[in-house]
Amino acid sequence: MAAPAVEFTGGHQVRLLTGGDELFPAIAEALQTAQQEVWMAFYIFSDDPAARRVAEALAATAARGVAVHVVVDGFGSNRRIATLRQWLAGSAVRLEVFRPLDRWWTWLQPGQLRRMHHKLCVVDGHCAFVGGINLIDDRFDINHGWSDTPRLDFALRIEGQAAEDARRLAQSLWMRAHLGRGWRGELRLLARSAEPVNRTLRLLRGLRASRPGDARQPHVAPAKAPPVHAALVVRDNLGHRRAIERAYIEAIGQATERIDIACSYFYPGRAFRRALRRAARRGVRIRLLMQGKIDYRLAGLAARVMYAEMLARGMRVFEYTPAFLHAKVAVVDGRWATVGSSNIDPLSLLLNLEANVVVRDEAFVADLSAQLERAFAASVEVTAPPVKPGLRGWASRGLVAWVATLYLRMAGISGPY
Repeated sequence: MAAPAVEFTGGHQVRLLTGGDELFPAIAEALQTAQQEVWMAFYIFSDDPAARRVAEALAATAARGVAVHVVVDGFGSNRRIATLRQWLAGSAVRLEVFRPLDRWWTWLQPGQLRRMHHKLCVVDGHCAFVGGINLIDDRFDINHGWSDTPRLDFALRIEGQAAEDARRLAQSLWMRAHLGRGWRGELRLLARSAEPVNRTLRLLRGLRASRPGDARQPHVAPAKAPPVHAALVVRDNLGHRRAIERAYIEAIGQATERIDIACSYFYPGRAFRRALRRAARRGVRIRLLMQGKIDYRLAGLAARVMYAEMLARGMRVFEYTPAFLHAKVAVVDGRWATVGSSNIDPLSLLLNLEANVVVRDEAFVADLSAQLERAFAASVEVTAPPVKPGLRGWASRGLVAWVATLYLRMAGISGPY
């Protein structure tokens, strides 16, 4: 069940995907060529036509004898799980729900505040899709309905070692949901066992024996694969509690020219803000792309109470207004980029299960930078903080801090953020 360790390796093939309009056809194409297994983990599996097409593609893939495993989050997909089960009824797709909220008392459990926020799909262990895009139409918002303009969001298609790591991660998420409340007890048994590795292998063999298509062969990367260095960076509550935050801070600490961050929910902790301030003092150009069209009022307020500090340090802040912004991406100095599910807020950095891919490749960074430049050009620059300094400003910032601290305490997180 352990998440893969962070390891940068070369030989990856990486392609940037913008929105579900590009991601969903790419997933469907990969499913058509699947030979042995598919692992999928999504926070939201919606009930709109775009999501239904993905569900139909999964069922068709399973009908060919491919082992298809899907896990969705019990909160993010809560009102749509019944529809999803109906769509997949009669198929060989094995659907699990991560921390379901199907009983009223489950809402009172502190562990329910830690959600599976991943957006992963892995085909045959060598082709993976990772990013911030849920299985929901680009023009549909669960709380606000339909719009004419698609939300801004990104994912990537990757082949190489990071794809195999994503397979291990998606498999571990499905297993945790499959075992349900017993997974913690299983981990304790593993820790006390004299043969923890053998116990894990037996558990895996039992799972694999119960599904078809177990002839998966290790993928051999093409001999002339481009030398793209990448790594899957995971945040979990076991061994990688602050891995994504550390990856960001390390990159910011090494920046010499520019930092561009696009993030839907932005409320960084002390260490993250300190890294940004130090980079600004070194003369690094820093631009932040935030939501201009707000989907959650408290999240919007949390970002805006940060504006005064950012602007005072010479950083530039932009709000994206054409549509909802759901991206979680960043580029540093034209040679480092990350695309993933993690926001820069306490929910993503301390509570939720998240996954980002970090890419060290000038061509990929240039592609993502070009997309961000178009987004910045369509945005409105904030020249004065919307939450003014003074008593009202301090009250707003205090309210956000109090709510964030209360939420973290309820989830079992103590100490400063």
